[in-house]
Amino acid sequence: MEERTRAYLRGRFRDHYRRTAITPPPAANEREWGYIPWTEGPDTTMVRHRSLLELGDLEEFLVRKRPQHVYFSAGRFRDPGASSMHEKDWQSADLVFDLDADHLPSVTLGEDSYGEMLAKCKDALLRLLEFLEDDFGFEDLEIVFSGGRGYHVHVRDENVLHLEREHRREIVDYVRGIGMDFDELIETETVAGLGRKTPTERRTLQIDGGWGARTHAHLMAFIDELLELEEAAALDRLQEFDGIGEGKAQATLNAARNNREQLEAGNVTVHTAVAQLAERFADQAIERDNAPIDEPVTTDTNRLIRLPGSLHGGSGLKTVRLERDELAAFDPLDDAVPETFRGHEITVTVTEPGEIELGGDSFTVSEGDQSLPEYVAVFLMARGSAEKEKE
Repeated sequence: MEERTRAYLRGRFRDHYRRTAITPPPAANEREWGYIPWTEGPDTTMVRHRSLLELGDLEEFLVRKRPQHVYFSAGRFRDPGASSMHEKDWQSADLVFDLDADHLPSVTLGEDSYGEMLAKCKDALLRLLEFLEDDFGFEDLEIVFSGGRGYHVHVRDENVLHLEREHRREIVDYVRGIGMDFDELIETETVAGLGRKTPTERRTLQIDGGWGARTHAHLMAFIDELLELEEAAALDRLQEFDGIGEGKAQATLNAARNNREQLEAGNVTVHTAVAQLAERFADQAIERDNAPIDEPVTTDTNRLIRLPGSLHGGSGLKTVRLERDELAAFDPLDDAVPETFRGHEITVTVTEPGEIELGGDSFTVSEGDQSLPEYVAVFLMARGSAEKEKE
């Protein structure tokens, strides 16, 4: 990035912060703060180990320093400005989740557009929120569009703030489905059999929530698909699974036909073949329904995370704090465009042409000097795809 481009972005970031109110996180004085200035060269220089007392008024600091990126720590400390983590004296930390579109298994880099990547990331976010709200019952959640490639979720329920790394790792493993055992999803109940002297065991898949409900939903969708097929087609469909031959396929189909209501109630052990099929769908539930979070972020009790309301220096978009009921309608490529950069055009020298979706419009950007809406030009400059036009 050339100096005239950095100078332009510094100035316009300052203009944005002059007209923007920033709400700091809870216990802001107990957190470490850091920022990345607009410095020359390819290396990123992080200024960190700062307390809010050292920075001063947050909004005045942003106008004065107009940084490229701004962060605060998930952790809360007795002395957040100390130069070592030991001296800071850790007290507690938010439970933070990070979803990055670049790392999603559903995203194909080089093929998916930026908008498609962010749409897939929102789908992953909704799955994560289902785990946090339904499975764990967390209530104090803050959802944030990162301004770049994904979303952050901050959990601030009192009962998670003091969790150590190993306990946060257990939460990570759960939402990722790591180490899940199918037998753990089965409830075993001893029942007295009619006319029998010896009690028997009834094994039932837990269907009220959690991974059991997810497994059951996938299984029943397949069972219903199976029962709508002609017998020959149904048998062929079952034999697509490894280890299911003609005999086991017939047994599975018969069990599904004769026990549809019991299967709906979670009794997947009506037949050995069906139980084995249900276990396969537990694996499918993990593959399709897990939340593909950036695991080290959640286990790190000292992690620096981007400040909501600040600008992302790699895109020029806002880091947006979202209410739960705003999420469905939120369009990051429009709603995160700063008003400061709307309403006028500037000329930039484009070095990497292509198609851009931003601000509710699509743009075909050609190489060379081009006049563009400022928010598009800022986006390209921040990403290293354009330079400010020489005066």
